[in-house]
Amino acid sequence: MRVEHRGRGPRIDGSAWVAPTAVVSGEVIIGPGARILHGAVLTAEGPQPITIGRECVVMEHAVLRAAGRWPLTLGDHVLVGPQAHLSGCEIGAGSFIATGAMVFNGARLGPACVVALGSKVHLRTELPEGAFVPIGFIAIGRPGRVYPPDQAPTVHEELNKVGFMKEVFGVETSGRTRRDVMAEAMRRYSRGLAAHAEDRVLPDA
Repeated sequence: MRVEHRGRGPRIDGSAWVAPTAVVSGEVIIGPGARILHGAVLTAEGPQPITIGRECVVMEHAVLRAAGRWPLTLGDHVLVGPQAHLSGCEIGAGSFIATGAMVFNGARLGPACVVALGSKVHLRTELPEGAFVPIGFIAIGRPGRVYPPDQAPTVHEELNKVGFMKEVFGVETSGRTRRDVMAEAMRRYSRGLAAHAEDRVLPDA
């Protein structure tokens, strides 16, 4: 399904293939020879685009999202595995994002990186060419450091320094209750997502 969002629609190279059950919404640019498989969702929520390079493969039920000030870019020859989640990040050419992996807003991965099964690359993290995030591990920081799952509390400390709610939703948290923070964040997010009410499903090309 191709969807026009905020007056912007997908641009899909004639040699690419998008499964009929995939959703491609907003300004999504899909390069030559790319393959978008069944159930994948590629959604550009606002002014920033999603750009998919040459001969990339986005597998079943992966979610790729550009939102707010963050575009999403896949370099050439990138594989995004099933049920992976990518938001507002830059993935270098020849990288492999495995099944269930997550890469978050502002993250930048150099060429030929591997983000293994179920691992995570957090907000604004930068990884150099050839970096490897093992199964279930977590990368965070500039430059990125990779932590095993049992060091998740250390990652939370680093994430608190970045300020997740401020970075993602633009909401200040200092001196406020979690309930108040969430109420403001969801008011903002709900207001932004209301623009989907004007979406238009485009006819098959």
